[in-house]
Amino acid sequence: MQKRNLLNRKSIRLKGWDYRNPGLYFITICTKDRAHHFGEIRDGIMGLSVPGCLAWHFWREIPKHQANVVLDEFVVMPNHLHGIVGIEASLKDDQSEEATHPVGTLHATSVRDEDRPQSVMSDISPEAGSLSVIMRSYKSAFTRWCNRNGHKYFDWHPKFYDHIIRNEKALHRIRKYIYDNPLKWQQDQKNLGGNEIHEQAVKYMAADK
Repeated sequence: MQKRNLLNRKSIRLKGWDYRNPGLYFITICTKDRAHHFGEIRDGIMGLSVPGCLAWHFWREIPKHQANVVLDEFVVMPNHLHGIVGIEASLKDDQSEEATHPVGTLHATSVRDEDRPQSVMSDISPEAGSLSVIMRSYKSAFTRWCNRNGHKYFDWHPKFYDHIIRNEKALHRIRKYIYDNPLKWQQDQKNLGGNEIHEQAVKYMAADK
């Protein structure tokens, strides 16, 4: 098996941002090759498949396993999931005087200018409580369920996409986008890639309407 060059794996996270920071994050997670594993939409209504129901269920369960997480609006679509994830400050965070630092995802490692092996290994081991750990745990739990229940064909796109929600206006707009997503499915079907699916929502959130 050919080993991956970790130093060539780029992060899609915001450089310089500590993803353990309290705040609201808009998340998009896609299936591998955008396969329609989660169900289908008819007349603007999302009908969940069995894997789709479990993707919905496991998402709702996240706060039971991550004490600093609260969930807001979310939707499971045929080949992706949109959701708003809130990370709350913990007592430990309030008392900590450590400097903030960026955290990469397991599947999208941040590369520092030093390119030191120890830096790379640190990046592929996200800090407890970070957005990367929360998403990795969700994806792993769902994949384990699929493997044990006759859905071994299922796989995720290796990355997830995020956007920091910075104000109330953006929050209200992305909530509306998520809520209306099934209604717009037919008109938005353009074989979009995972990043395009996410950026389409981000542009809507930022629109001055």
